[in-house]
Amino acid sequence: MTGVDTQIERRWEQLHTWGPYGLLAIGLVPALATADPHAAPAKWYAAWALLGAAVALQLWWHGTRPPGPDRRRTPSPAGTAYYVVRWTIAFALTWLNPFFAFYAAAGYMDADETIPGRRRQRLGLFASAVTVAGAQAGGMPFGGAVQWTVFFALLAANSGLQMVVAHLTEQETLRARERNETIAELERTNTALQQALDENAALHAQLLLQAREAGVADERRRLAAEIHDTIAQGLTGIIAQLQVVAGAPDLATARTHLDRASALARHSLGEARRSVHNLAPVALENDGLPEALKKTVTEWGERTGVRADFTVTGTAQQLHEEISATLLRIVQEALSNVARHAGATRVGVTLSFLGDEVILDIRDDGTGFDALAVPARSRSGGFGLDGMRARAERVAGSLTVETEPGQGTALSARVPLVRHDR
Repeated sequence: MTGVDTQIERRWEQLHTWGPYGLLAIGLVPALATADPHAAPAKWYAAWALLGAAVALQLWWHGTRPPGPDRRRTPSPAGTAYYVVRWTIAFALTWLNPFFAFYAAAGYMDADETIPGRRRQRLGLFASAVTVAGAQAGGMPFGGAVQWTVFFALLAANSGLQMVVAHLTEQETLRARERNETIAELERTNTALQQALDENAALHAQLLLQAREAGVADERRRLAAEIHDTIAQGLTGIIAQLQVVAGAPDLATARTHLDRASALARHSLGEARRSVHNLAPVALENDGLPEALKKTVTEWGERTGVRADFTVTGTAQQLHEEISATLLRIVQEALSNVARHAGATRVGVTLSFLGDEVILDIRDDGTGFDALAVPARSRSGGFGLDGMRARAERVAGSLTVETEPGQGTALSARVPLVRHDR
């Protein structure tokens, strides 16, 4: 319940508690002012006795109100008895002096919280209207047909007005109850929605953790493939060259094979450094993805002597770390494959920001290959296209390959545009 509703309830409680006292006092003042000082003592004794009974009744009823901030009553037989006794006292006082009809009007205020049942409440309101109409018609007892006629007209007017007010009050109570139920339902819905949001956040965190764990596993497989495909092969070549040196017939032949072994050692060392470097996207520590890709492509071109161009299209965005790392690793692996297998003279890398996705295209004019044969080769232990495709799929993306023998190769990685967490 809101603060405004609580304040309204408090005022209604104060009206129900102190209203009858106030109405009794309002009726008493003009009754004393207009009383006949020569009236029979018995009438005075009766009036004061009824006033004392009214005050005692109100004190008793006020003392039975429930404690706590919500002091509204529930209709009960005790409430009905209180209502009937009060009406009886008010009727008797009004018979003695019409001004005491003010006290009888207290029945209009609390029939709904004292009398159980709608019909009985209407009957209580009608009884109060009888007393008030009798006072409005000139006081009781009535002296003639005209006064009776006026009484019935006033009774009809008072009863009709009270019935209309009672109906409107019931409708307002019903609307208030429906509003409170709607508010409670909205609160339950908001609570359930917040719980769902919390669960989604926890699930998102779990998925990110799983993605990182999967990335670690992929890195281990990639590193194993790197060692097998580069360093191990280089070491095998070095051993072979040294074996030839051991059986060389002359110094010139031995020197030639030693030079070859030295070159293989330097190459293997470079490959080892590259593999370790690629364990983490160091290039992304200080630069965004476009700058890191540009440096990677430029350095690769300088190292291999192959013309390498990098282009950015669309409005560059600061991407999430997982997205940036995935695209950088794909470019590194693709360029490594081009250097080892393609025999290309030109490579183009394009990063495109298109609405809700990012597209990475890598094209070369090399020898190309038979795409249908790639899965069989990749299952032998190399990283290759399957690994790049797995990287893209791990961030809800995809990788497509277009190639034919002698026609070059085009790779296209499409991933969702997920912006950097701020």
